[in-house]
Amino acid sequence: MSTQGSIGLILGSAIAPEAIAAAAAQAESSGFDEIWLAEDYFFTGGISGASVVLGATAEITVGLGVVSAVARHPSVLAMELATLSRSSPQRLVAGVGLGVPVWVRQMGLHPRSPLTAVRECVTAVKSLLAGETLDRHGDVFEFNDVKLRYPETGPPMPVRLGVSGPNMLRLSGEIADGTVLSVCSSLRYVEWAKGRIDEGRQLAGRADTHPITVFALYAVDEDGQAARDSARASLAFYRQHGPNALTDVYGISDELQVLIGKGGYAAVRDGMPDQWVADLTVAGTPAECAAKIRALWAGGADSVALFPIATDRLAEIIDLTAGEVLPRT
Repeated sequence: MSTQGSIGLILGSAIAPEAIAAAAAQAESSGFDEIWLAEDYFFTGGISGASVVLGATAEITVGLGVVSAVARHPSVLAMELATLSRSSPQRLVAGVGLGVPVWVRQMGLHPRSPLTAVRECVTAVKSLLAGETLDRHGDVFEFNDVKLRYPETGPPMPVRLGVSGPNMLRLSGEIADGTVLSVCSSLRYVEWAKGRIDEGRQLAGRADTHPITVFALYAVDEDGQAARDSARASLAFYRQHGPNALTDVYGISDELQVLIGKGGYAAVRDGMPDQWVADLTVAGTPAECAAKIRALWAGGADSVALFPIATDRLAEIIDLTAGEVLPRT
């Protein structure tokens, strides 16, 4: 692989659970650097999916990205992570965030202060993984003499934040071991997010490394227009819920809100400019996709994790990516 950055493959979500193991083994043998397990509610489980991938592969880094800080109590999340870490030492990276607000609200779990919830969760998880006993009474989570029977025994597992807004990004720089940026991130947003992360790192006086992984909707085809048409539909699915920090930084929030008002998903899909697809996805011919990945590396991404759209062509996409998109040394 190129020393410029890493390339990962995102499994889970729209990929049926029974297809994950074979796809993971194929991705590892094809030269991908990382495999990430999405926990999009209510598709496939991230932790159980990570267990499947760890069992189906030998050496590749496996990222859990991302699980909601409020879907499980931090002590349960830490227990699950420690179990995976001890079973497959130094192979797992944990990604934690609030979760997509629409899904969190469906479960009645949206906290009054998302920032507080994520801070309390991540700091507790890291303490429990290190073998500490917690007696804490926070604003969101309570711990009464909680200690893991089987904490981590080797080097600490990296715990990264999957977040998007400025305050959450600063928090990631302050307390996390890296950041996972959402699908639909523009190059402008990646550069902006890195600035906010660095502000948090400066506040905490941190001088260690802080890897940034960018998730990207991925459609590759020898017919570049077919790939972009596929990406358009998926981009509309994610953007139909309204503006956020990603669209604010990219400068399309007002235009997006107008489209949503005209007819939701269908209006966004049919009315968005082609430039949105070009800037907010990795879609096109193999050469075009490779160029977009290189641009994201140059903009501050340490790794780009590709989220395949055409899951019915997953094996073909992995082969095509390995043969024509993944850079070689």
